[in-house]
Amino acid sequence: MAPLKAGTRPPWVGLGAAVWVQIASGNGYNFPLYSHSLKSVLGFNQHQITILGVANDIGENVGLIPGIVCNEFPPWIILSIGAFACFFGYGVLWLALSRAIDSLPYWVLWIALCIATNSSAWFSTAALVTNMRNFPISRGTVAGILKGYAGLSAAVYTELYSALLHGSSSKFLLFLALGIPILCFIVMYFIRACTPASEEDSSDSRHFLFIQIASIVLGVYLLTTTLLNDALPLSASISHASVAIMILLLMAPLAIPIKMTFYRKIPKNGSSNEFVQEGNSEKTEPLLTSSVSNTNLGNFQENGHASKVDILLAEGEAAIKKRRRPKRGEDFKFSEALVKADFWLLFFVYFVGVGSGVTVLNNLAQIGIARGEHDTTILLSLFSFFNFVGRLGGGALSEHFVRTRTIPRTIWMTVAQVIMIIAYVLFAFAIDGTLYAATALLGVCYGVQFSIMVPTASELFGLKNFGIVYNFMSLGNPLGAFLFSGLLAGYIYDNEAAKQHGLNLIADSISCLGPNCFRVTFLILAGICVIGSILSIILTVRIKPVYEMLYAGGSFRRPHASSVH
Repeated sequence: MAPLKAGTRPPWVGLGAAVWVQIASGNGYNFPLYSHSLKSVLGFNQHQITILGVANDIGENVGLIPGIVCNEFPPWIILSIGAFACFFGYGVLWLALSRAIDSLPYWVLWIALCIATNSSAWFSTAALVTNMRNFPISRGTVAGILKGYAGLSAAVYTELYSALLHGSSSKFLLFLALGIPILCFIVMYFIRACTPASEEDSSDSRHFLFIQIASIVLGVYLLTTTLLNDALPLSASISHASVAIMILLLMAPLAIPIKMTFYRKIPKNGSSNEFVQEGNSEKTEPLLTSSVSNTNLGNFQENGHASKVDILLAEGEAAIKKRRRPKRGEDFKFSEALVKADFWLLFFVYFVGVGSGVTVLNNLAQIGIARGEHDTTILLSLFSFFNFVGRLGGGALSEHFVRTRTIPRTIWMTVAQVIMIIAYVLFAFAIDGTLYAATALLGVCYGVQFSIMVPTASELFGLKNFGIVYNFMSLGNPLGAFLFSGLLAGYIYDNEAAKQHGLNLIADSISCLGPNCFRVTFLILAGICVIGSILSIILTVRIKPVYEMLYAGGSFRRPHASSVH
């Protein structure tokens, strides 16, 4: 492998490339862009389209397999699997929609869509896990940035769909089948395990701030162009120019490694960081090694002169320490994490936050129509933008306070869920002029849940098996969607619609109007968030000593043997 120029920090190259992978991982958000074509061209009814939507959600959110294998294989293999899943899944859908192959069975399309959107789990796992390990002392900031870009991916795809592909669902599926794999094969070389910094660099905060500002500019730009495209018909040249500007903004994070290449900063020790060898992730993260690194065994091996008795004694000491149960802040096996109360507290708090939030997101169009909003595009754009703000801001805010006050990140999940209670009450009572404000508040709080759960899980249970822990936590999203949206909101909505139309039985394709359509749902969600807030406070109190141990002195510290239980 050719070494990088002196002064260039490989992790920044990988972070810039991971931004594109996170955009690619948002392909599961695109189902509304082509579902109507599947319905009209293939002759599906609304129930069949809804079941395809279930396949879309299952594929997107079930990432246990990539979470397990990310410790056994380098990131490029994880990305390759995702690229092939994307190519195969969306390729089959394109063949069906373009009528290249007639009469594909419905179950084949269901499986194909599930495989296609499961690529997002592989992409996200490779990008997030690798960069969390490359920046172990800036976990909250990195999580906020990457999750923020993932939140913007829907707007990026919408821009491409409308400006370049002229609203053609067939062309769009072909783009997903070919364009995303090609992109991943281009950037996968740069997403790899690197030697992380052993201490904080004063320039790191400036670099992170630059990326955060660039992502905010991109978010504002996408929101503005979406609203303009909805209000004014733009010419082809203007549409193409808007896409070009969007691509330039997406490339902004790469300005950091370019700047570091031309304006090299010579390290104090006179050496530059380089990529470590590919292989087991344990070799790439010094903060993850066990406490035996300080034993005499390491010294014996380095000096090259030790008696067999000394080596056996050192190995015996290491074996004893390895058998010790891990303490919070150290590396857990997944089976060890599963029996911890903190694990399930974090899971349930996250499940409440994202599960209730995704219920509103999935039903936002119907909520708007029930409130008399015939065009719900602005509502969707508003929720998406503030979801991005919550993801980015939650990571940055929690990182600041955990370093300056050693305040556990989960306190912000508590704050967010308290605000969600207020938003649900506003939705429930349908006070005039509060629809857009409630949507914006909920979008921010929904985004915060993502950017807090990710670094918190890594700090409590370590980065060694973070992939499987993170993906298990992510199951809270589809589980919440099934329980709160599919069963609760859908059932109440259909019953209210049936009452309004004077029907004894629930009928298909009938709409509900007025605040009663979702009032009971919102009040139940508010009550659930009350429980989530209480549990979040309990979790915050429990893990306060962990953060005092990890961030004493304002920077991340490796756990010692005296770690708290």
